[in-house]
Amino acid sequence: MRIDGREPFELRPIKFQRGFSRYAEGSVLVEWGNTKVLCTASVEDKVPPFMRGTGKGWISAEYSMLPRSTHQRTQRDISKGKPNGRGTEIQRLIGRSLRAAVDMTRLGEKTIWIDCDVLQADGGTRTASISGGFVALFDALRWMVSCSMIEKIPVRTQIGAVSAGKVCGMPMLDLCYEEDSSADVDANIIMTSEGEFVELQGTGEGGVFSRSELDEILSLGWKGICEIHRMQAEALEMTEAEKALFLR
Repeated sequence: MRIDGREPFELRPIKFQRGFSRYAEGSVLVEWGNTKVLCTASVEDKVPPFMRGTGKGWISAEYSMLPRSTHQRTQRDISKGKPNGRGTEIQRLIGRSLRAAVDMTRLGEKTIWIDCDVLQADGGTRTASISGGFVALFDALRWMVSCSMIEKIPVRTQIGAVSAGKVCGMPMLDLCYEEDSSADVDANIIMTSEGEFVELQGTGEGGVFSRSELDEILSLGWKGICEIHRMQAEALEMTEAEKALFLR
């Protein structure tokens, strides 16, 4: 039995509360078990210097944890005078993952910033940020269409992310903090609605793992991501035309 009573293949309860921020073009509060992340999407009418003149847009992300989002207080990066290495790696992952969802040639020379602020952490903050970031991004693109900044929503696939691993010799989906900190194998899986991988991060924390164990972990991950895609679509109240964006 898992610490929170779930079966090995079960996700924690997930809720996407859209429109949480009054000012952002897209926003969502993600509640994922005891993890809570605020994701906002902001539209800028410019691109980074390396993209100027290409006619293409860009999506970038920033990630941070509030000082008391964990069991002990942690200093803000500004107090330390240097960026947090873990946070930098995660925000790059979020940006890569969400860029995979969008046809940049149809975005025009505009940047969408996805800011992910962890209010409370109980494992899976990066996967919650990616899954919630997609919801905020989609609403920002809707806003751009409504303002005639773009003609159509340039999304070509959904992006969902989940953790999975092996704890006490058993494959498990969606690890909470206690499971993650004691896992034999820990993986973060990011996939499209077609079942293609955007990124796969996997580590044998407590030893090695076999190909069959990896296959089982990936199967659990895909099962969880399919459920996350369904919840994203429900939260976004997608029209049939919007759902058709993901049909090849």
